[in-house]
Amino acid sequence: MNIYFYESDIGKIGIAEKDGRITNLYFENDKLPQDIQICETPILKEAAQQLKSYLVGKLKKFSVPITPTGTVFMEQVWTSLCEIPYGETVSYKDIAAKIGNPNAARAIGLANNRNPIPIFIPCHRVIGTNGSLIGYRGGIELKKRLLEME
Repeated sequence: MNIYFYESDIGKIGIAEKDGRITNLYFENDKLPQDIQICETPILKEAAQQLKSYLVGKLKKFSVPITPTGTVFMEQVWTSLCEIPYGETVSYKDIAAKIGNPNAARAIGLANNRNPIPIFIPCHRVIGTNGSLIGYRGGIELKKRLLEME
């Protein structure tokens, strides 16, 4: 796995790729896997540029190829998250209903927590039914900041 580290307005970010597809995004305090090679590949450079553009409000949708790895359920949730429009939020319950499993709101939360490519897969756009900001691997303050920026 190749990884590229990028200093951003939200801290140090690691973006990882394998076979020309983005596989992971790591926040500053995330534990990194052992099998990484630090290098800048063309896809990592493009992903970092897109992330930079997104963080300053110039990009609304990422176009780099991504390959998140998880269970079939998780991948179904992550696909649904990618359909949430820029600047909008939905509830965990909304996502559960959308994927045809209306009682799975908690499982949606777990899938969000295990999202390997946050921001690119916009799990920050999922909020509590009452509008509250609930859980985010990068922290609630970052979730709030991303939503305000959008």
